[in-house]
Amino acid sequence: MLQLNKIHHIAIICSNYEISKHFYTEILGLKIIQEIYRKERESYKLDLALNDNYCIELFSFPNPPKRVSRPEASGLRHLAFEVNDIEVTRKYILENNLFAEKIRIDEYTNKRFFFTNDPDDLPIEFYEV
Repeated sequence: MLQLNKIHHIAIICSNYEISKHFYTEILGLKIIQEIYRKERESYKLDLALNDNYCIELFSFPNPPKRVSRPEASGLRHLAFEVNDIEVTRKYILENNLFAEKIRIDEYTNKRFFFTNDPDDLPIEFYEV
């Protein structure tokens, strides 16, 4: 029988490496584990951690195709981060000149959440514990 322990990491391909690196490290505060430039692929690979847990590989490639986000398409829909205070989190996102939807309530869990987007329009959800 298959036994999965946890999600190891999520890979994200960005269109502008420096802008996305800034978003994930400076705005969201993820820690850089290692940064590698792969000359043969003209590509960066940035390994990022949240609370010392490896979670995201950020890749750059020359001219990647644009991701279809809306209308919603098949495949991975969004990335969600758990937060303690949804109002403080939304205020912080807005203070960093980013779009933030209004806070909503999950009708099934009664938990509060909202969405923003990364620099390539990947939906990012913040979900209150």
